[in-house]
Amino acid sequence: MSQTASILGDLITSPVWPERLRQRVAALHTVFDTVVAPQAADADRKGRYPFESITALKNAGLMAAALPESYGGWGLTQAESQELLFVLAIADPSVAQIYKVHDDLVREIFSIADERSCTQLAHLIVTRSFIIGQAIAENGKRADTFGHVIAAPDASGTYCLTGQKIYATGAHGADLIGVTSYDAIQQTMRFDLIPRETAGMTLCDDWNRLGQRATDSGTVIFDRTPLKDDLFVHRPGAMPPDWSSLRYQNGFSVILAGIAVAALREAIRFIKERSRPWIEVKGSSATDDPFVRRLVGEIGADVAGSVTAVRHAAQQLDECAAGVVSRSEAAMTVYAARSLASRASLRATSDIMSAMGARATDLGVGFDRYWRDARTLSLHDPVEWKHEEIGNHLLTGWLPAPALYR
Repeated sequence: MSQTASILGDLITSPVWPERLRQRVAALHTVFDTVVAPQAADADRKGRYPFESITALKNAGLMAAALPESYGGWGLTQAESQELLFVLAIADPSVAQIYKVHDDLVREIFSIADERSCTQLAHLIVTRSFIIGQAIAENGKRADTFGHVIAAPDASGTYCLTGQKIYATGAHGADLIGVTSYDAIQQTMRFDLIPRETAGMTLCDDWNRLGQRATDSGTVIFDRTPLKDDLFVHRPGAMPPDWSSLRYQNGFSVILAGIAVAALREAIRFIKERSRPWIEVKGSSATDDPFVRRLVGEIGADVAGSVTAVRHAAQQLDECAAGVVSRSEAAMTVYAARSLASRASLRATSDIMSAMGARATDLGVGFDRYWRDARTLSLHDPVEWKHEEIGNHLLTGWLPAPALYR
């Protein structure tokens, strides 16, 4: 029987990878452990784009992981991509979120672009390890309000962008930035890939959030920024798969589960090495405290359940894409995973400190970054709406129609 590597004792283990991927995955895990993880705390303190970690991931070939094999990529399934995302999130959740954007956009583009564009983009990714960032969200009155970034031709006929984007995850270090805009002439939404150094595009150093600080997801301002037609061509009538939004959502849940694992592992190490047993404990170590054991076990069970849920949801995405399960089946699995991962990550990064003791609050320990990352990421879209949607489905049979956050 194949033995899987331990992620959290025998509670959570790694999957057995296909033979064709084992060497690549092993090389990536080495990068996660030796480059990304050791820099995570410093990247959090600086709150700026983690260039060294991303460069190491590029050199390991990760940017080609989501590409189909026919284009020179690894051909990872969605479940395989999200398994790598999970392990990367254990090392550094900000780096994981930056990679998530790239993975999602590569899959999205290859579902709606023409053959020429796919071939050109694949060449840039395979031969030059290009990474794609995003500038999608806008500061409208509602989270789904778009249309403030306008694409229109200038006097020479060249299409240019004007407007502002927020939460531009991965843009600061991206080779190409995926940007949505409203085409003032065609009166429809469009999507373009823009090289980071393009004139008229300003990437602001204004990201100052509680957590996920190294994503550097600040503001991007467009001032008559020219667009290049040859970088990306949308096939007329082509639309992303209706389950794409579910992949985005589960990716965030995967990162939350990774944060939970990382925090629990660090807490266990701290308890073994630095925590003191309470005066009533009959033993010389905090590990002899039955209440410490109970809390670690309870939170460990929550974390294990969340990891199982996000892995199952990732598999459901592939089954939905293959027509094996319906979109609503996949949606409910994704919603449940979000609920479990949100709760487990917040417990593993906050409640666990009751077992660690007062020493764990020392700023030099740096345990607070796990909670700050989990708290920030868990607010990406309200988990209570996932509960409402699950409840509505169970009580009335309601099925979620495809939408940005459904």
